[in-house]
Amino acid sequence: MTADPQQTPSGRAATVFAGLHRAGEPLLLPNAWDHASARALAGQGFRAVGTTSLGVAAAAGLPDGVAATREETLRLAMVLGSDPFLLSVDAEGGFSDDPDEVAEFTRELYAAGAIGINLEDGLGPAARHAAKIAAVKRAAPGLFVNARTDTHWLGDGDGTLARLDVYRQAGADGVFVPGLTDLRGIEALVRHLDVPLNVLYSPGGPTVPRLADVGVRRISLGSLLYRRALGAALEAVADLRAGRTPTGPTPSYEEVAGLAAPYDVPGRGQPVPGRTTGAARGGVPGQHI
Repeated sequence: MTADPQQTPSGRAATVFAGLHRAGEPLLLPNAWDHASARALAGQGFRAVGTTSLGVAAAAGLPDGVAATREETLRLAMVLGSDPFLLSVDAEGGFSDDPDEVAEFTRELYAAGAIGINLEDGLGPAARHAAKIAAVKRAAPGLFVNARTDTHWLGDGDGTLARLDVYRQAGADGVFVPGLTDLRGIEALVRHLDVPLNVLYSPGGPTVPRLADVGVRRISLGSLLYRRALGAALEAVADLRAGRTPTGPTPSYEEVAGLAAPYDVPGRGQPVPGRTTGAARGGVPGQHI
């Protein structure tokens, strides 16, 4: 007898993640670029953490948005997928134009412990992006697919509703419109959609409470935290060079070291306490809430 996907640990975690898009306050999703940043964010009480494709790419010395970081993205998901928070992965356009290849990649992400994925259309053909979404939902039905359209990010917003409707019909669980900051435009999309709307927070745009007021259900921070971290590092070194003492919070060595995953020293043959594979972890609700 085939097990009900909703009753597996991964399925239950996916249900919890989907519920965060519909209950009470909108899901404020911080985006990490490595293990330490993800664990630090989870330690601040965030029940779900996303990844940022720019942060992953920049940390590896690779360009963002050109399908150059498939292996780096998967490797990070395998590291984070067994940690006690809900993980959503920014996968650019799926690192392929072939829907079957995208589906295989997302199957690997889901097995690693991810329960959500962002897929961006890059203003390419809507039918092709819809085919990717449908293939992903067939390959990993429990994965929350957040379908992103770049009509505002790369264009003037023309065709946004038409694209979102196509992606929703293909099986998208939520839709993402980065670059849209006009509250009236955001509210119009919310009224039109029957799935959660995700927008990208912009420091010059509406505040989180205002976005919540108009019905936004998910607010992503994208690469903001990574860029702020780089900015803080540059500010600190400039202060030091000028003879000033850097200000702002600085985690101690011990605090940062404490973010590391349990590690088995090679050759000792000891099990790694509390460390499981992503498939085994899968998202037991008690670990995340």
